[in-house]
Amino acid sequence: MSKNVAALLAGLVFGFGLALSHMVEPTKVLDFLDVAGRWDPSLALVMAGALVVTFIAYRLIGRRPKPLLATHFLLPTKSELDRPLIVGAAIFGIGWGLAGYCPGPGIAALGLGTWEAPVLIVALAAGSLTYRWMFEARSRTRRDATAGQ
Repeated sequence: MSKNVAALLAGLVFGFGLALSHMVEPTKVLDFLDVAGRWDPSLALVMAGALVVTFIAYRLIGRRPKPLLATHFLLPTKSELDRPLIVGAAIFGIGWGLAGYCPGPGIAALGLGTWEAPVLIVALAAGSLTYRWMFEARSRTRRDATAGQ
């Protein structure tokens, strides 16, 4: 099985799970966050299920010398909290709370034919490009300052 076929199958399973759990519906997320009103705790069960799957997957990864379709595992190596991580997490959380979508369900919701999902994708792309532009500008400034010393 090629990497692309494996990625397609994993994406289909992920998208099916999002649809099955109604995570492609922004009201599901917004109702979970509305603890003083129409609170719907079912999202906590979806999150718990994701944590269980991730926990098991990380345990299995530790037993394998390499992935089935790659030369090595691509696991996070950075563990410290820094300003970009905290700011990014805050922006992500605010956007998630306002829109009711995060990237996975937003992409899966493209198949529903609503106007919100494409707007989310455009906003995600704009945010990513803005971050890239800012990060590259900051890196250039630091590189120039270091070169001038």
